[in-house]
Amino acid sequence: MNKIIKNALILMAITLVAGLLLGTVYGITKEPIAQAEAKAEQEAYLAVFPGAEEFVEPEQKDELLAAAADALTAAGYDSTADTIENFYLVNNGGQIAGVVINLTSHEGYGGDINFSMGIDLEGTVKGVEILSISETAGLGMHATEDSFKGQFRDKAVDQFVVTKTGAAAENEIDAISGATFTSKAMTNGVNAGICFYQSLVEGGVLNE
Repeated sequence: MNKIIKNALILMAITLVAGLLLGTVYGITKEPIAQAEAKAEQEAYLAVFPGAEEFVEPEQKDELLAAAADALTAAGYDSTADTIENFYLVNNGGQIAGVVINLTSHEGYGGDINFSMGIDLEGTVKGVEILSISETAGLGMHATEDSFKGQFRDKAVDQFVVTKTGAAAENEIDAISGATFTSKAMTNGVNAGICFYQSLVEGGVLNE
């Protein structure tokens, strides 16, 4: 019995020490990780809106984000498929020049795809940049390449559509070979971003 109690106490001590060590490591790495993520996000915003001088947090941002799901649903989008995570107004020379949006598509073949996109006041998509993705290597991961994501750049359309026969129109996105799920997930996500942008225009947020 004493041996059992002794072993239990040893195991408890090991567990306690391990927990304390993990807590210490987390405390040390938490801030650098957060800073790295913030830096990556800022770099993505600059990539999707070249020449942006400043990214400004709008008033009533939380309320607008909370209303984003309703806006997507009202427009016929599945709000559970695409989530508006964050957004900032682009300020150039004291004037609002557009918006950068951070979204998550939950329709990826390998899981969530988190990406940023920029749209100017004319409704032109300035760029798309993937922040995190776990699609199949050699197939869906091609979404990170400019040959795919570059198809959205400098286009002003109400909605993009995926095609497997080669893009022949302004609103067509040529699917990645063997990765239709990924192609549709990204395209649907961009369309959700455009819908959210339009709701900001209609709400006067981009006309202030």
